[in-house]
Amino acid sequence: MTETQPATGQPELSIVVPVFNEEAVLQMFYDAMRPVLDGITPAWDIVFVNDGSRDRTAEIIAGLHARDPRVKLVDFARNHGKEIALTAGLDHAHGKAVVPMDVDLQDPPETIVRMVEQWRAGYDMVLARRSDRSEDSFLKRFTANGFYQVMNRVSDVKLPDNVGDFRLMDQRVVAVLRQYRERTRFMKGIFASLGFRQTVVEYARPQRAAGTTKFRAWKLWTLALEGIVSFSSAPLKIWTYIGLAGAAFALMFMIYIVLTTLLFGNTVPGYASLISFVLLFNSLTLIGLGVIGEYIARIFYEVKGRPLYILRGTLGIDP
Repeated sequence: MTETQPATGQPELSIVVPVFNEEAVLQMFYDAMRPVLDGITPAWDIVFVNDGSRDRTAEIIAGLHARDPRVKLVDFARNHGKEIALTAGLDHAHGKAVVPMDVDLQDPPETIVRMVEQWRAGYDMVLARRSDRSEDSFLKRFTANGFYQVMNRVSDVKLPDNVGDFRLMDQRVVAVLRQYRERTRFMKGIFASLGFRQTVVEYARPQRAAGTTKFRAWKLWTLALEGIVSFSSAPLKIWTYIGLAGAAFALMFMIYIVLTTLLFGNTVPGYASLISFVLLFNSLTLIGLGVIGEYIARIFYEVKGRPLYILRGTLGIDP
């Protein structure tokens, strides 16, 4: 591979790529990205964020940087998760336009060409919408659609359907985004809350080029829960209504007991019905406390004021 001289001044385009144990696909990603980016502008860089990988991810990125200084590295001291890794990449991306994307090439590099065209036409944010998700399983498509519908019903922030982190943002949008410093983060919701002048380009999402996905069912559930709790108080309100309904039911049942006692005498209540009601309402109480606990836990994380991430080092990043 021939060496490339670094572009002087501010890059026109920065690509932000969080990575975790992705040694199998890094070289493929760079080889696919380089001709596309060179066709757009010579002034580009790729900011990889190594999220505490345990394989040769950091070593391979360092090798790419040695051959092409436009490849840069933000190296975490430990794993912080994709949302925080994406935040760190945006903190260190200085291009006039910034594109976060996945390293697995399911976000096609060619789509960036159309995104840049829309940005140069005057849009501040260009969303990439998946027009075809046939590569996903039925269960994943079903749960994803269900999440978007629930989220858009309970939250004031509306998430665009089938739009992930893959998008182009003008640097002034990124500057506003850097002001959001909450510790528990749902980046899709934060992106959707920014506003600015937006447009959409559509693309077909291909299969993963290499390696395996790091998002399992539990992580996806946790991310969905984070989104709902971070951008809606509806779960708290729902339990208020459940409490009112339970109180109304208990009052009606009490009236029923009093009336039957007055009309038919003092009968001995059944053990089965009593224990059923006790278990039901105790279970509802515990679930309600759990919902409140989710919100209190986020307050707990925020008030400690710890840094969002811990860096082990950087390569090619200006201070």
